[in-house]
Amino acid sequence: MGGGKGVMMVAILCIWALSATTEAVVTEEEPGLMMNFYQDTCPQAEDIIREQVKLLYKRHKNTAFSWLRNIFHDCAVESCDASLLLDSTRRELGEKEHDRSFGLRNFRYIEEIKEALERECPGVVSCSDILVLSAREGIEAVGGPHIPLKTGRRDGLKSRTDMLESYLPDHNESISVVLEKFKSIGIDTPGLVALLGSHSVGRTHCVKLVHRLYPEVDPSLNPDHVPHMLHKCPDSIPDPKAVQYVRNDRGTPMVLDNNYYRNILDNKGLLLVDHQLAHDKRTRPIVKKMAKDQAYFFKEFTRAIQILSENNPLTGSKGEIRKQCNLANKMH
Repeated sequence: MGGGKGVMMVAILCIWALSATTEAVVTEEEPGLMMNFYQDTCPQAEDIIREQVKLLYKRHKNTAFSWLRNIFHDCAVESCDASLLLDSTRRELGEKEHDRSFGLRNFRYIEEIKEALERECPGVVSCSDILVLSAREGIEAVGGPHIPLKTGRRDGLKSRTDMLESYLPDHNESISVVLEKFKSIGIDTPGLVALLGSHSVGRTHCVKLVHRLYPEVDPSLNPDHVPHMLHKCPDSIPDPKAVQYVRNDRGTPMVLDNNYYRNILDNKGLLLVDHQLAHDKRTRPIVKKMAKDQAYFFKEFTRAIQILSENNPLTGSKGEIRKQCNLANKMH
């Protein structure tokens, strides 16, 4: 009997040890996101991305706005997995070709960064990490804060075009809908207000704002701002292929700062969501605080970008490391 108990105890211990070992292996295989993920496999990775972004920004200033839009359009749609970068196929429209992605461009420069990394460390750095880190460098290039970001993402295998409407808020939707969509990925009200501060830089295409000008001018717009908008957008039905736009912030159009909040409190926001942000009782107090305190804006902006960049990433053995950012490896 004693011998039987001993054998049973040994068996239990063996099972427990095997279970613990299996668990340890799983943990080792699926480390998740971490700071300096590439320090052993490609120690120059983040430096290469930084240098490439600087070079591209020097040649094409508007790349900074593209990097910033990319992180939102990719990471807000179910997973931060570079699905945005995939080309359309015969069977599936790519996210970047969808109406919600209107105005997104400069994807070819992501490929330039990828090629530079492939020369240094072939098959190591994911396109999703390139997308996230280029956004960070783009933010700094236009005067924004330095944002510590984790890496270790892997790339998704397919586009998520059918999900865009569910996840991406539209500029004509109510502030309640916008708040709810951001809340679903863990971004609270101050985080939302800070992220919309991205409208401090870049431009808005006329097709997105002519409904506030024609057939009659939206009375909530600051009348001093209207002549400039009409001059920039003279057609009630602009050609979507024409480069017709209004700078989001005429004062400091190339600087990420809190001027945006002062503008929208003065009814100079271009989009309906900008106007609502300044006047809804849930967001107005935060807008007023950010208009007065740029450090507070930067603090909340940093936190929101970190949450956004960590939205449901593929890590460990999930996904893949693409050879080219616009194609899943099976397409090679």
